[in-house]
Amino acid sequence: MSIPISRRSNTLSSSLGLGEKLFESSNERKFADAIEQGLKTVEAGLLDQMQFADEIADVTSRYLLDAGGKRVRPVLTLLTAQLGDGNTDSVITAAQAVEITHLASLYHDDVMDEAQMRRGVPSAQNVWGNSVAILTGDLLFARASKLISSLGERAITLQASTFERLCLGQLHETIGPRHGEDPVQHYVQVLADKTGSLIATAAEVGVIFSNAPEDYVEPVRTFGEKIGIAFQLIDDVIDLSTETDKTGKAAGTDLRAGVATLPLLYLRELAATNTAADDLVRRIEREVTAAYSGEADEAALSAAIAELRGHAVTKRTLEEAYRWSREAVEALDPLPKGPVKKALTRFAGTIVERSN
Repeated sequence: MSIPISRRSNTLSSSLGLGEKLFESSNERKFADAIEQGLKTVEAGLLDQMQFADEIADVTSRYLLDAGGKRVRPVLTLLTAQLGDGNTDSVITAAQAVEITHLASLYHDDVMDEAQMRRGVPSAQNVWGNSVAILTGDLLFARASKLISSLGERAITLQASTFERLCLGQLHETIGPRHGEDPVQHYVQVLADKTGSLIATAAEVGVIFSNAPEDYVEPVRTFGEKIGIAFQLIDDVIDLSTETDKTGKAAGTDLRAGVATLPLLYLRELAATNTAADDLVRRIEREVTAAYSGEADEAALSAAIAELRGHAVTKRTLEEAYRWSREAVEALDPLPKGPVKKALTRFAGTIVERSN
């Protein structure tokens, strides 16, 4: 059953963590209202664009859309569009295409990661199986491509390049670093491809299709990619949290799934010269391996995760996330002062504050 639009409605503050006090002048309030109205238009359009004549495809394709989400990517598109002509028809179309691309990637990611939950509901493959989930993702990628093709060759090329990076990121995450490749650099590149590329595209299309100055494309693209990396690094820290009521998942969910997040990668680096770090790495890997065979000692695994959470390598991960966030904001220097720059800067701060 579909969730009413009113329940799925997202505000600027809920999507990007921007409170009303950020926009005090009448011009800034008009700016915020334009984003809100644009997002409502995008949301209504998503319902139309994600309908299929086939009954099964219609249900499966709207499953994660109905489950919610903050619509961060379309909001970024609408934000950067205010540097030009605002919410043009082309901007709305581009925002919808970006969000559908994101939704499509979630179906595939959950199959690859064997995820049990997504957005508070059982993952699609948990409901219909891997094949249906994969094909649903394919259908949504096709629908996004049809949408973006209406905007011309530049849009098609950008969509194809982004899709290529999404696939490469997932591929490189799956096979791991090559012999002699630095695991940390490999991991950051995976984050740039899997997350940063689509956020960068979301910001970029807002500039392009609002007819904003071309000089603004590179700053917002760089901002999007760097803030995407920061976002995922904060997720690495949050993954170790015991506050399951806030995170919605058990502490160390990624580690339990065999994903080597940045805290563990840093710990492995340290283990080469530090016996305590080496011991902790061995305990984590031993307990995760045991969990795969159904012989996990939950108390031992939880204790090892708690030790990693309190370790200096997790603080180092947090510091790295702040660094990427700062660099994202620095990339905005060429943009004019005003509500767009203010909102993007605040968004960067909100990303890293999620760990507090």
